[in-house]
Amino acid sequence: MTLPNEWPLDAELAPGARNAVRACLRVRPEEKVTLITDVATWDIAASLARELADVGAPYRVWVLEELARRPLANMPGAVLEDLETSQVSILAAQAQPNELRSRMQLTRVVTDHRIRHAHMVNINRQIMMEGMRADFEQVDEISTRVWQVVRSARFIRATAPAGTELTAELNPAYRWLKTSGIISPEKWGNLPGGEVFTTPERVDGTFVIDGVVGDYLCAKFGDLRNEPLSIRIRASRLVEAHSENRQLEAEFWRYTHTDENSDRVGELAVGTNIAVRRVIGHILQDEKIPGVHLAFGNPYAEHTGATWYSSTHIDVVGTRFSIWADDRPLMRDGEFLV
Repeated sequence: MTLPNEWPLDAELAPGARNAVRACLRVRPEEKVTLITDVATWDIAASLARELADVGAPYRVWVLEELARRPLANMPGAVLEDLETSQVSILAAQAQPNELRSRMQLTRVVTDHRIRHAHMVNINRQIMMEGMRADFEQVDEISTRVWQVVRSARFIRATAPAGTELTAELNPAYRWLKTSGIISPEKWGNLPGGEVFTTPERVDGTFVIDGVVGDYLCAKFGDLRNEPLSIRIRASRLVEAHSENRQLEAEFWRYTHTDENSDRVGELAVGTNIAVRRVIGHILQDEKIPGVHLAFGNPYAEHTGATWYSSTHIDVVGTRFSIWADDRPLMRDGEFLV
């Protein structure tokens, strides 16, 4: 389907949609675009579709509830077939429990066909008006500076006032990826963009999650400032998790023990979106806050070069970091020094 002419558009969403289509994806009139959405996110999808129409690019909109029952066991075949003939794609939809497999099926096609893909899972109006209004050229410049420092480092150390004391040993054989919001065929990216990440060789220490946890737990528990989750990591494995919110503690522990590598640190990242300054309770934007975040599970091996796999991936975000790359200060109390 394409955007009905009579569909009402929210003018406040237009700047973020324009950034996505023109600045981040750089869609050209001759390129075919697959736009995947759901009922809850249709207003944002409509704004994105209007921008695609203004560019002059042919596009197809897929609404997930029209194709299969949610939560999705698998990404509908019709979507994947359409995706294979596109040069650009956008997923703007809300995450539901146990749908990660379907999204991984989508990104596998994206990677195999070198599609410029914008992953906008859990996008909402606030994010469209904040993180998606960033100057992504400036975010890309800062991301490049960070990447130039960390790619040759052997260790990353991070501390935060909430109690984080963390050391990561890096593997020179694993690549650092820059996903600044400027999306290329080499690596699909989350929008809003703004991070530099790798798979660490080893992580040890304490990480106090006073920001958010990812996947569907983010929508359920939101901003953790008042009930942080404190975790301890030894040799990259999660060994303890404690919070006054016992339900959060239990669900996080259960999620990170889904398979043999769900409790293993698969991602070490530095957020670089300087337009994002506060936690809003949504992982899509909050993980881009300048600072460090980790993810347990899938290490995106096809991009980083890691040699293992997990069926799960959950990010954890803290605040107000100081960071060192070897002995070089990279950030002090949440402010970049590069």
